[in-house]
Amino acid sequence: MKTYTYTEKKDTRSGFGDGLTELGRTNPDVVALCADLTPSLKMGDFIKENPERFFQIGIAEANMMGIAAGLTIGGKIPFTGTFANFSTGRVYDQIRQSIAYSGKNVKICASHAGLTLGEDGATHQILEDIGLMKMLPGMTVINPCDYNQTKAATIAIAEHEGPVYLRFGRPSVPIFTPADQKFEIGKAIQLTEGTDVTIVATGHLVWEALEASKALYEQGISAEIINIHTIKPLDEKAILDSVAKTGCIVTAEEHNYLGGLGESVARVLATNNPTPQEFVATQDTFGESGTPAQLMDKYGLNAEAIVKAAQTVMKRK
Repeated sequence: MKTYTYTEKKDTRSGFGDGLTELGRTNPDVVALCADLTPSLKMGDFIKENPERFFQIGIAEANMMGIAAGLTIGGKIPFTGTFANFSTGRVYDQIRQSIAYSGKNVKICASHAGLTLGEDGATHQILEDIGLMKMLPGMTVINPCDYNQTKAATIAIAEHEGPVYLRFGRPSVPIFTPADQKFEIGKAIQLTEGTDVTIVATGHLVWEALEASKALYEQGISAEIINIHTIKPLDEKAILDSVAKTGCIVTAEEHNYLGGLGESVARVLATNNPTPQEFVATQDTFGESGTPAQLMDKYGLNAEAIVKAAQTVMKRK
């Protein structure tokens, strides 16, 4: 069994900040906008090096989206930055009408996604954003798993023509993907091979899936782990090829089970190869205040929950 280890933990928002800084040095068309949260989005180095290419919009997120859409008309590649809740729920009309409808080349970069925003509580957490964004025609939706992958994704989306939603978070999480990786939008990454159960995970749940695979291995269960960093467009072939071997699947995400990765996978299975599936996700609920670890445990978004889901789904084969 292939195992993964790490020597360092780092927040994925820092991966975004460092990726944006690199883009500032290599792509003169990249500009950045923020809604009064530059330290939280780790945009300081980009601003220091490119003050003329940064726009502080203040607490006016809807205005930020409109300005970003306008900047694309002049050939700029705007990266907007604020919390995921304010990047989507607060400005959904502006994204739909001014960005998605006309296919504007705006990169909507959203930090502090999901429960792991932590102590700020339900009003600042969002567990519906993937569903909101993936339903918009032409919108690409990306949810990387660690610092290195977030940095690579940030750099890659600058080369992609069209609107992108890039989701990342605040807590420090293990770095286990290569620093020199090439990020390919829409291409899943198989992390381990297995024959008994497929586990597809996204974002912070990828590491938890790897931890779950170790526990399952000790029980004699061979789990195939797939990192789904791009939720739209979804790598349907990777999913179908895997379940053809294993005969069952678990989806794991820091998001409501309604509208997230799990539902996208369920559609693929229903239309191609109906397969038993279990969902590790929040169960149609808002979050609450607490540390990220406390919330992930309470809402069943951890390795233990993935192990239980794998055991359950295998009985349904």
